[in-house]
Amino acid sequence: MNKSDKLIVVLLGLLLVGYVWHSFSQSKKEAEAQAKYQQELAAWEAAHPEEAARERAAAEGKQPAPAEAKAASSDAKQVPAEPPKPRAPESLVALTNGQEGARAEFVFSTRGATLKSATLFEFSEKPGAQGADNPALKLDFAESPALALSGVPGLEPDADWTVKERTANSVTFAAGPVVRTITLKDNYQLDVKETFAGVPETTPTRLSLGVMSRTVAKNGALSGDLSIDSFRATGEKPGVVHWDEEAPLKADLVSASGGCSCSGGAASGQSPVSTQRVDSPSKWIALKNGYFVTALFNSSEMPSGFSATVARQAAAREYVPQSVSAAAAFAALGAERSYTLYVGPKKQALLWDLGLRDVMEFGMWRWLCYGLVWVLNLFYALIPNYGVAIILLTILVRILFWPLTHKSTIGMRKMQEIQPLLKAVQAKYKGNPQRLQQETWQLYREHKVNPLSSCLPMLVQIPVFFALFVVLRGAVELRYAPFLWIEDLSQPEALFAGTFPFGGLNILPILMAATMALQSALTPSTGDRGQQRMMMVFMPIMMLVMFYNFASALSLYWTLSQVMSIAQMWWIRKKYGTSAKPAAKDGVVVPDAVEMPQTRQMRRHP
Repeated sequence: MNKSDKLIVVLLGLLLVGYVWHSFSQSKKEAEAQAKYQQELAAWEAAHPEEAARERAAAEGKQPAPAEAKAASSDAKQVPAEPPKPRAPESLVALTNGQEGARAEFVFSTRGATLKSATLFEFSEKPGAQGADNPALKLDFAESPALALSGVPGLEPDADWTVKERTANSVTFAAGPVVRTITLKDNYQLDVKETFAGVPETTPTRLSLGVMSRTVAKNGALSGDLSIDSFRATGEKPGVVHWDEEAPLKADLVSASGGCSCSGGAASGQSPVSTQRVDSPSKWIALKNGYFVTALFNSSEMPSGFSATVARQAAAREYVPQSVSAAAAFAALGAERSYTLYVGPKKQALLWDLGLRDVMEFGMWRWLCYGLVWVLNLFYALIPNYGVAIILLTILVRILFWPLTHKSTIGMRKMQEIQPLLKAVQAKYKGNPQRLQQETWQLYREHKVNPLSSCLPMLVQIPVFFALFVVLRGAVELRYAPFLWIEDLSQPEALFAGTFPFGGLNILPILMAATMALQSALTPSTGDRGQQRMMMVFMPIMMLVMFYNFASALSLYWTLSQVMSIAQMWWIRKKYGTSAKPAAKDGVVVPDAVEMPQTRQMRRHP
């Protein structure tokens, strides 16, 4: 191993040690800081009870009365106030798409003719079978009901509406000049038709899309972040805009509180709730969390933009959005308006047909991700288990790339066989770099060896690996998908989480590191044997640390891919045998009974 190689290995080792040390120390610091912050927060709330009450109420979506209003109300006690008019009791209307095998139930309220909740029977709150302790997933919009209408003169957003008509799959509400009919369709769609009598066409209105909260996940890197998507119809760059934590949401929503923090920034001094208006005419607007979405589309009147409100986690020291609510803005109002509201899973097959495929937010890997999800669902249709589907996907990828990996492995063996000849050339022309380069490439050509072929198998598989990583963040198919001892393929295994350190025992990353070490041992090497042994130990350890808390589906895919690569190498060794070991002559390594090669270049210029 030369000095530069040793230096690289030492630096990588220091980086690994530093990464491990930083992870442990950071976890300890965060725990200590969180405890200190809770103490400071409790002391501050005790010293400022009124301000603390206002922040708690704002975080819950309520509007507490300011101090001036309270003072005014205390003065007003001297004057008898008119008793408030009694409100009609709230009535709830539930619509389901079918009596047996219903996919969802939508509950509407006469307060504002709003959608208060959606229960999706195909999904459960927790991993495992549905039951009394694990009910069907419920999207609760109580703190910001969907379909709340504001801006109509004389009609408050939470006004009492009456039910004019009710059928098996539709309900008609009426209040003041507005009549709203909501029809439940297949695939989590709500068709809404509204008529406005005597309302000026220039009246701007707003329509709530509800609220989405951050999903709870054991793996923070894969717990779907909150975001708002809009398909911008006009402007300099028409197309999809993802207003998420790392892009426009950072600047346009979080900074509306007066600071510049975002996810990962300090929360001190920033408002618990911040709201920002975005003026951008849009074909559709979607509000989503990790695996579920509400989307407004097919509107007869294009929204002129939207407003979004972000509520942060009150107890966190760093700014972490906990929930996002949004309302679509309409610049004008006609006599009639129709639109569709989708409230359901981020399922590619459904969203594609609705023209909402970009809600998946697959980014630069989107076309590969689209195909990946399609193939996984195809295999799932054959054998209904996504763990088996990932295994079949891995086999398919290995079969598709078998000719390339086979050629690469043979090329690495040839490179290993001609190493003594290369060393002889290097020894003869070590003082003439230009001639050395010419002779080296001539040797490659005569032996039909491509020195870059060993990189191709890894390079062609990396996009598939990254695409699978992206799919795990948003494809609802892999949410709570079990396999053998794994209860959720989109999360780490986390066995014995209460007693085992590092968040629990994850077996697949350990198997991944072991197969990586075995694969490295079987791979034909052209470098220093000491360096090969070092990398055979160091790289698996580094990958184990990096991937230990990643989704188990990723470790399953990579481990099986390496096992198949090991089988391929073993088969090639059995068929072609092992390379002859070189011997040393006069300080230059050459094969036994093999003389220095004479290339055409050397014969012309001895």
